Amino acid sequence: MTLKTLLAACAVALSFAPGVHAQAWPQKTVTFIVPFPAGGSTDMVARAIAPKLGETLGQTFLVDNKAGATGTIGATQVKRSPPDGATFLVTSLGPLVIAPHLIKGLQYDALKDFDLITVAVQAPNVLVVPANSPHKSVADVIAQLRAHPGKMTFASSGNGSSDHLTAELFWQQTGTSGLHVPYKGGAPAITDLLGGQVDASFQNVNAVVPHIKAGKLKALAVTGAQRSPVLPEVPTTAEAGVRNVEVYSWQAIVAPKGLPTAVRDQANAAMVAALNDPAIKSQFTAIGLEVVANTPAQFAAFQQQEDARWKKVIETGKITAD
Repeated sequence: MTLKTLLAACAVALSFAPGVHAQAWPQKTVTFIVPFPAGGSTDMVARAIAPKLGETLGQTFLVDNKAGATGTIGATQVKRSPPDGATFLVTSLGPLVIAPHLIKGLQYDALKDFDLITVAVQAPNVLVVPANSPHKSVADVIAQLRAHPGKMTFASSGNGSSDHLTAELFWQQTGTSGLHVPYKGGAPAITDLLGGQVDASFQNVNAVVPHIKAGKLKALAVTGAQRSPVLPEVPTTAEAGVRNVEVYSWQAIVAPKGLPTAVRDQANAAMVAALNDPAIKSQFTAIGLEVVANTPAQFAAFQQQEDARWKKVIETGKITAD
């Protein structure tokens, strides 16, 4: 065998060796589809890590807001995108574990149509009332709900949102009922809460911490397993006497189904590193977001658990998206 023939044979053999021709990700511009308007928690997460990923990987990372239909328009677009590592969905829990049980004719299967990358961050919700509210504790709220069933108003960022379903779960666990007032987003809900047009809300802690610190809202309880580091004086719902209302809002990153395993693993490693970057992590923790940055397998188990839980809440409460 000549040297030329030997080299050719080695090249052929190497071409079949695992990973030899695995290309480094990314090969082109990467787009993060955020299925909500700019300015919210999900958008903030995407815009925090995109520049870091661009700097680390030497490629452009863009954020594209595709809002509508409680996040399902953007999710559908990502489901239909090529699984080539150029498009990812940065989303809240809504499109992945809530919308499938609320919206008929959904154009994707949340448990089957995406490759999961990582749960980025999580944060508890916090039960807040206007500063001038007579209610000073969870016990006060429950007493009001029992004295006047279906009268006390609870604002949310929309039907099927985390804040809406937390209120529903709270009513189910306490055997009470309030009046749900859905808004088109968290900002208008908080505005009316500040103005006293609504009585209470279970808001994402990071969205209302500034108003709590400024004395414009009163925090009565957080829905986490432990007290929030940004609200250490506020009890958990369990400490306030209401069990099984442990709720976290969360943001996660997924890709269209069929992403090559090597690309998925590279994307997970890069995104976990970006989330744990000291500057980015401190930016999140300062407003009450906890970095999760888990593996695809951990994410899959978590999604199954969350899906089953919210399905039960929605069916028990006979909740619809209308």
